[in-house]
Amino acid sequence: MFRIASAAHLRIVVDHLMRIEVLNTGTELLLGSVLNTHLQFLAQALFPLGLRIERQVTVPDGDAIRVAVAETFGRAEVVLITGGLGPTTDDITREAVAELLGLELIHDETVMAAIERRFARRNLTMSARNARQAQRPAEAIVLHNPNGTAPGLYLAARPHGTITTPHLFLLPGPPRELQPMVTDQVLLLLAKLLPARPAVEMRVARIAGLGESAVEELVGGPLLALGLELGYCARPGEVDLRTIGSPAILDQAGRIIAEKLGPHIVSHDQRPLEKVLVDLLTERGETLACAESCTGGFLAHRITNVPGASAVFLGGYVTYANAVKTSALGVDAGLIEAHGAVSEPVAVAMAEGARQKAGADYALSTTGIAGPDGGSEEKPVGTVFIALAGKMGATLVERNRFPTDRQTFKDLVSLTAFELLRRQLTAR
Repeated sequence: MFRIASAAHLRIVVDHLMRIEVLNTGTELLLGSVLNTHLQFLAQALFPLGLRIERQVTVPDGDAIRVAVAETFGRAEVVLITGGLGPTTDDITREAVAELLGLELIHDETVMAAIERRFARRNLTMSARNARQAQRPAEAIVLHNPNGTAPGLYLAARPHGTITTPHLFLLPGPPRELQPMVTDQVLLLLAKLLPARPAVEMRVARIAGLGESAVEELVGGPLLALGLELGYCARPGEVDLRTIGSPAILDQAGRIIAEKLGPHIVSHDQRPLEKVLVDLLTERGETLACAESCTGGFLAHRITNVPGASAVFLGGYVTYANAVKTSALGVDAGLIEAHGAVSEPVAVAMAEGARQKAGADYALSTTGIAGPDGGSEEKPVGTVFIALAGKMGATLVERNRFPTDRQTFKDLVSLTAFELLRRQLTAR
């Protein structure tokens, strides 16, 4: 998660903004049967309006929805509620909101007609239960749903005893229905509620090869002195450095970041390292191959997850066994016998063999000890050799040690290998 560098600086940014909460409903979310992707989408959709989500709550179907909505009254100014608009008895979001606001549920003939047309177009028989989806609280504005049967609903803020209710947006649960509804309708309604305010942007620099504390030590003080919001998000081998503020201040921050962290900056647009590599190789019209032992094809997996990788990635060789290093890549069996499979000479031979076999401009190789067993005093668990053969001349090789679990080991090795290639490409 992002760690906020200074609560004081955070308050400078958000105190004048609308307090927005997200209420996700659905027992399936809490059982882990369905991945909740709504928060990420909504947060990214709202940010260009200068809006930030302050709280997110997930509750099961049923009476918990009524309780959770009531808790937002007097606290939030906008609440986005997802789910609970279906035709079954556990879908009670409409009913709960109407009851809390003291509004009658009315049958909307326009909505009913839209539901009937949808069933007719798909040549399906409509259940009587679907008529529930044509009900809406009186005074609610209907948000049309061309991708499903459940319309969204918007209820403006109103006095409620001694407090004021939030602006309530009731949204369908399926992402394919919710996302276009938010983009095409909800954002327009929210924009009308907002006062004019200075432009605020977010920029993210992706950093490789430095830990979170090292990044903060290098740039934290100077950046906070500019009066912006600063945050860090650490992953194995990488740190995302997030800055939020006015464009002018962010331009100043960008110069500081470039000066202090330049060689370690992978991207300024949140592109992952493998995407950066594919883009760089594509620009140069150059190609890549991989020879992997300890990573078991993970380098190739990450590269081929990038759209357009086929233009630059020629192939990968997973040579886990020593005999296959020899048969597939031409690594001298005597070299393995003399130095061991996990060694600098073998890593170099693997990279050079893969480059020659594939006819690639560059080739990366990995050979190491992922553990938990197999290490020695000379080569403890976590030891890895990474080599890069290419157009630059002599093959480059690095020895590293990542004593961690097997998946994190693969993550770190692949990132380190990609970073070795990125630096070579950007140095030319």
